[in-house]
Amino acid sequence: MLDKSVPFIPFTMFRPSNAPSLPKLQLPEGYRMIFYQPGDEKDWCQIETAVLEFDTEQDAADYFQRSFAPYKKELERRMLFVENQQGEKVATFTAWWTEDNSPRLHWLGVIPEEQRKGLAKALTIRVTELLHEYYPNQDLYLNTQTWSHHAVKLYKKLNYEIYQNQNYQKVLDILADAD
Repeated sequence: MLDKSVPFIPFTMFRPSNAPSLPKLQLPEGYRMIFYQPGDEKDWCQIETAVLEFDTEQDAADYFQRSFAPYKKELERRMLFVENQQGEKVATFTAWWTEDNSPRLHWLGVIPEEQRKGLAKALTIRVTELLHEYYPNQDLYLNTQTWSHHAVKLYKKLNYEIYQNQNYQKVLDILADAD
């Protein structure tokens, strides 16, 4: 979940194409990973609103319609969900791309009740694997922000690095203070 108590600075992270191998993907017992199917946009909106990425599910739905809906076939091979033992979708992450065709990890979200179980790590590993498969020998990117400092720690453990720009030191300071 976003930590809006720290200053907000957006930044980019990348994983070099020659980064060390990823750890083995592990989900807790009773959980499973599945790809998007038509109708799952409602679950995506609920998850992303629960982690405070959007103020309302309608805001999330509007974003989904603009950014994802035009690419239904791609969603079916790029957007992942984790389902719990009851078959409820509780987490999501997407192996997306930008207009210049650079591979992007996009919109990680785990509902608060299901956090700290390794779901974000499993999704990050799987999305990273997918992007390496779809874009061999390319660096991978993700946009994040200081409010996501818990996720940033995870990304760093998986060999993602903070892209250095004019805000680099400010970002490092905020992340250090947030620990």
